[in-house]
Amino acid sequence: MTGAASRRAPARSGDGRTARRPGRPRRRDPGPDAAVLPVARVAIDIPLAHLDRPFDYLVPERLAGQAVPGCRVRIRFAGQLVDGYLLDRVPASAHPGRLARLDRVISPEPVLSPEIMALAREVADRYAGTMADVLRLAIPPRHARAEQAGPAAAPPAGPVPVPVPVPVPVPVPVPVPVPEPGPGPWARYTAGAAFLSALASGRAPRAVWSALPGPHWPEEIARAAGTAAAAGRGALIVLPDTRDLDLVDAALTGLLGPGGHVTLAAGLGPEERYRRWLAIRRGAARVVAGTRAAMFAPVHDLGLVVLWDDGDDLHAEPRAPYPHAREVLALRAHRTGAAALIGGFARTAEATSLLASGWAQPITAPRRVVRAWAPQIRAAGSDAELARDAAAQTARLPSVALRAARDGLAHGPVLVQVPRRGYLAALGCGRCRDRAQCTECGGPLALPGADAALRCAWCGRPEPGWRCLRCGHTGVRALVTGSARTAEELGRAFPGFPLLTSGGSGLTRAVGRAPALVIATPGAEPRADGGYAAALLLDGWALLGRPSLRAAEEALRRWLNAAALVRAGDRGGQLVVVADSAIPAVQALIRWDPVTHAERELAEREQLRFPPAARMASLTGPAAAVQALLSAASLPAATDPLGPVDVPPDSVRMLLRVPRSAGLALAGALHEAQAARSARKEPGAVRVQLDPAELI
Repeated sequence: MTGAASRRAPARSGDGRTARRPGRPRRRDPGPDAAVLPVARVAIDIPLAHLDRPFDYLVPERLAGQAVPGCRVRIRFAGQLVDGYLLDRVPASAHPGRLARLDRVISPEPVLSPEIMALAREVADRYAGTMADVLRLAIPPRHARAEQAGPAAAPPAGPVPVPVPVPVPVPVPVPVPVPEPGPGPWARYTAGAAFLSALASGRAPRAVWSALPGPHWPEEIARAAGTAAAAGRGALIVLPDTRDLDLVDAALTGLLGPGGHVTLAAGLGPEERYRRWLAIRRGAARVVAGTRAAMFAPVHDLGLVVLWDDGDDLHAEPRAPYPHAREVLALRAHRTGAAALIGGFARTAEATSLLASGWAQPITAPRRVVRAWAPQIRAAGSDAELARDAAAQTARLPSVALRAARDGLAHGPVLVQVPRRGYLAALGCGRCRDRAQCTECGGPLALPGADAALRCAWCGRPEPGWRCLRCGHTGVRALVTGSARTAEELGRAFPGFPLLTSGGSGLTRAVGRAPALVIATPGAEPRADGGYAAALLLDGWALLGRPSLRAAEEALRRWLNAAALVRAGDRGGQLVVVADSAIPAVQALIRWDPVTHAERELAEREQLRFPPAARMASLTGPAAAVQALLSAASLPAATDPLGPVDVPPDSVRMLLRVPRSAGLALAGALHEAQAARSARKEPGAVRVQLDPAELI
């Protein structure tokens, strides 16, 4: 669908010449239009739903050689100069009126490849967003110095003698041939060698991989990518954070050698990130690894996509249209005929749904192999432990946990996972145990340190003279203990041992083999050289009791990620989780059986009609705006509305549920309604999010 770029015909003088309006500078003569393919279809960089379509512009002859499909252009739209991407060149336009001309070509570098263009359109349609929003996620901002540097730089701007648009003559380096690696640690899995064999033969296997505990997963990912590269195909690896990226980067360097792959991360800086992105687009490397933004990397001849730890919330893009890396990579694998490998120590309901549909096949290890690599895992709330220690069910540090820490410190470092940062993250009245709240905003009171005053965790207001509104008592007690207070308690329990903390902005990357206590929040656990001798998972109730549909799944994922850092049981590694052993997630941890837990989770979601068994849209905004959007939308007949519910401070949230088969229809209806509202400039912004990570 195309539209005219011009908005108003210029004023004409009496003799037919264009008259210049007062106060406007005279524009230069653009010259003749291109003789061949004179019409350019442009996607403008304006994220308004009613402008989410190509617009036609004329190509001046002076820009004919530079205006190639995929390049950045600048055009005049609604009286303003805006940027856009040239999608295509065609002989004529279907628009009956007069067309405006391209103002200039920002760069002849074709940064938008046909594959990424089609992918961006499909992602926008799937998530009820605009192509402009997706392209902002997919293509980094231009950096002229990076674009012009090196032997692969684009030629200087200027007309070329050939009037037909041609790709920029960029010398593409030929990647060094990669020898096919052996299966290595993949031989431990039932279908591991078969997966690599299919990759090596050019086929496109798709698998959900349950990784064994231990330090071998980066090497396994590197061998899968190296196998695809040896077959002459590209590989794209997406990881949740830079710590995991560093591990895979080192494994890829060891397997492929220096320069055999490219890494992408947000912390590189604008110039370096764009330089590496250009190297990928120009085909300088077959293997690419990066964090979330790398899911759109323009890898040539893509043969394999890898996603590690797909349950990590870092894979969910926080900017519109809020795509998830798992869905984007699955779309890329489907569109390009590439293989797919979705792996992790835990398994999500979404990955299990891919298996249930037949889209992917499982890669697991035999139970005897799992038992050989997993640590010895116990629950503090088990029947045997309760018989020995009656206080084990209520104590924060029961005797079994203290014994495990003491035994572990005799042989190496001990990891202690604490769900919350801070000192005392939540407080209650010391007499009636009512939650201590701020008198100004009603937020929870916290204690930042041992000698600090009470302070509101929401507004930061100090409360030195707090008094319980229920009973008038002035004393407080801890309801939620943070990592700082835990470190203080363990330091007194085990004097003489080094004490390290990791969490928030103070991350510890790695620890050695010497005995030490390491207190970390989930996701911030450092790797230990040779593995931890023991690990304690404290305050399990805090993870399992979160008001979230994914609370149990997320708790198990965090526990398994920490347990994977502990030595195997036959090497003395032991882990204690402080939680009720009857809880299914705790049982799955003890048995190291994330598969059964994920299958049960998916079955419950299907009964409740929650994602991934159904598709859901979340509409958040002012009540009047949400109602106006719903009134303008032609929702599918099977739509099940849930809500609205109040969302502080002055918004509401509405959930719309449909069967999976009606997901695209729901997204299309919401996009059309957003387009109608933006065209009429209706007040109130509504955030539309498909399949949000957190529903409740």
